[in-house]
Amino acid sequence: MKTVSFTGKSGTGKSYQATALAQRKRFDAIIDDGLLIYKGQIVAGTSAKKCATKAAAMRAALFNVQEQRDAVVAAIEEHKPNVIMIIGTSDRMTDIIADQLGIDKPSERIYIEDVSTEEDRKLAAHYRIDEGEHVIPAPLGQLRRDFAGYFMNPIKLFRDRARGTSLDTPRPEKPKDAGPSDERTVVRPTFSYSGNFEISEQVIRDIINITASKYEGSLMVVDRMSNGRQLNMSVTIDVRVLKDPAAIDSCMDFQRDVHETLSRMTAFTIDNVNVRISDIADDHADLISSKLHGQ
Repeated sequence: MKTVSFTGKSGTGKSYQATALAQRKRFDAIIDDGLLIYKGQIVAGTSAKKCATKAAAMRAALFNVQEQRDAVVAAIEEHKPNVIMIIGTSDRMTDIIADQLGIDKPSERIYIEDVSTEEDRKLAAHYRIDEGEHVIPAPLGQLRRDFAGYFMNPIKLFRDRARGTSLDTPRPEKPKDAGPSDERTVVRPTFSYSGNFEISEQVIRDIINITASKYEGSLMVVDRMSNGRQLNMSVTIDVRVLKDPAAIDSCMDFQRDVHETLSRMTAFTIDNVNVRISDIADDHADLISSKLHGQ
């Protein structure tokens, strides 16, 4: 297995250039900001771009977290890439990452100046510094699972919805032996924001109530509250359920749906959703007579 480094100052467009470089050079694996990307798919790791602070992001990028490091090492052993390209801000950083992962130090070194113009790098710096955008060389559909709470190509999302398509729209399946994907995804990490993004408590309540409407035959929301945080939001919902052996299953399905819907619609990181059964209704008429607090 060959190791290659791809280095340049922060914000010069390394992650953006990485996919095309890997395709051109036939590198089948990329190490970028704590992730192992093999043939265009994230197979292991935790992105530094998910971290709430720059210090935590650096620990993730250097694989200083043992659980993350062990997962990446195991994935390298499983997939056995022919060439791994390590992306970093300096030769020293890429060497440290190679040591952490137990692979050979880079035998070939590529620099951002080798593959981009000064104008390209200035534009990349603008998007990083002024717009707070970071690029991950992997498809948006895959990152969606890991980046609840982080804006991902927001303009593209709104345009897709306007066209009547969504992230859930099936895409043509890529051959298993295909090389790295040419898709890139823009994210804005928590630590890159200079201001606040807030959603009112009423919006949270409305999302919960709309989700609950799917279960109106088996449960009714009687109260709900959240801690109001964008990061690590915790939601507690009190429900009245129909006297039925399937009530627990309905509550668990409702709990899952609320978690998924809040994550998707608010872009917040939902730490947990707690559903509490506060009362049991004898029949359906008794159930629907429940009145929601605060309405």
